[in-house]
Amino acid sequence: EFSEKEIKYLLDENKIAYSKFKNEKDLIKATAKLIHENKVVGWFQGRMEWGPRALGARSILSNAANPNMKDILNLKVKHREHFRPFAPVISKEDVHEYFDIDKDEEPFMLFVYPFKEGKKKLVPSVVHVDGTGRLQTTSREENALYYGVVKEFEKLSGVPILVNTSFNIRGEPIVCTPEDAYKCMMGTGIDYLVMDKFL
Repeated sequence: EFSEKEIKYLLDENKIAYSKFKNEKDLIKATAKLIHENKVVGWFQGRMEWGPRALGARSILSNAANPNMKDILNLKVKHREHFRPFAPVISKEDVHEYFDIDKDEEPFMLFVYPFKEGKKKLVPSVVHVDGTGRLQTTSREENALYYGVVKEFEKLSGVPILVNTSFNIRGEPIVCTPEDAYKCMMGTGIDYLVMDKFL
């Protein structure tokens, strides 16, 4: 985890243009709005995940409802094969509405589940060719900021799902430090970086 002071030092020392959110509510609203406007957002918050997946601490977030988003991410950011799918993150309370799943949560994005038939067309950028998604559920208790962005995006779009992919490019590890995040953003087509309270 990196403090607000450490992140601010990196930004100021490198003369990086930024604005600072007054509070978490403003941060959530602004991030969801950017995603709804089809911007690709690097999301760097709190302690880094440990494991094979980005789970909302070092993630790239984007609009799952945009049918072109998979191609945009593969071309602008991930630099990888066009057929590889992206993963959906969904609020825990909405998971049964969108997926055929026999439990109430799947927080670690390790398994695939079939989308319900009528829901696939709503989020084309996270539906694999066989109609499944490797989903992650999130809740207010687990990660209030991340969950907040998902729910705020739902208010704007009617859909409680975002694309969540790891904050890295193909062949590189997931970013760890604020410096890693900034370098990754500047070497890709990521539009915005939300790092702690800074945009």
